[in-house]
Amino acid sequence: MKRTFLASLALVGLFAFSPMMAPAQDAAEAPAAEAAAEAPAATGQIEASADAPKESAAAGHSEFYTVLFGSGWLGTLLWAALFGALGYFIYLAIDCGILVRASKIMPQSLITNVQNAMKEGDVVKALQFCENEPTPMANILSAAFIHVEEGYDIIQEAVSAAADLETERIMQRLAWISVCANIAPQLGLLGTVQGMIMAFANLGSGGTPDVGMLATNISQALYTTAGGLTTSIPAVCAFYYYRNKANQIILRMEATTMELIKDLRNVQVEA
Repeated sequence: MKRTFLASLALVGLFAFSPMMAPAQDAAEAPAAEAAAEAPAATGQIEASADAPKESAAAGHSEFYTVLFGSGWLGTLLWAALFGALGYFIYLAIDCGILVRASKIMPQSLITNVQNAMKEGDVVKALQFCENEPTPMANILSAAFIHVEEGYDIIQEAVSAAADLETERIMQRLAWISVCANIAPQLGLLGTVQGMIMAFANLGSGGTPDVGMLATNISQALYTTAGGLTTSIPAVCAFYYYRNKANQIILRMEATTMELIKDLRNVQVEA
């Protein structure tokens, strides 16, 4: 009887607690189901975030293309001028990097040959070396050797005039880099003014303004400013770098030239 009573009590307890255990099991299974349902959604968000940079890059290219060709003939002309200034600056920077060097302005082979000729006292031979290797320093030395019979004072004047001429030629090449550095931000400013004029004209045209056109006008103003500064900043840096480098080489060239022609002081001038 006792066993039957205990078994009956266990069955009653099982039926009594089963409604309470079911919600607990459902509550335990719910997060797992929600996690399983959210996993594909999270994967989709990751894929969408991975595709977002590609879409933004494509949108940026499309926007720049619209600004480039959708701002009227003046805007297109401004962009052509900006690209032209940038291309010309790159050409000048490469050209100066090749030519504004000590090996191009005052080659060591020329200095050695002229030194040997001057030790021998053969001015004609030294002049021949200068003619065979035309460089800025060779032109200055040639001016000295040509006037060797006119006295040392005339030689110094000829060397000074030739040195000023060669220095001006080098600096004129560098001056065009300065022109690119100065004109690029002005072109960018002109594009900014044009974009703002078109933007305010769109706002004052009456009715509902075209938001897309307004955005294009403002983009024109900002893109041209950025384009001008992108060209101007490296051009300014390149100009001062090459200018200082050229000044150092020119000072060395003048000192070396005076050292090479010092023996001409003893040349006798015939009446």
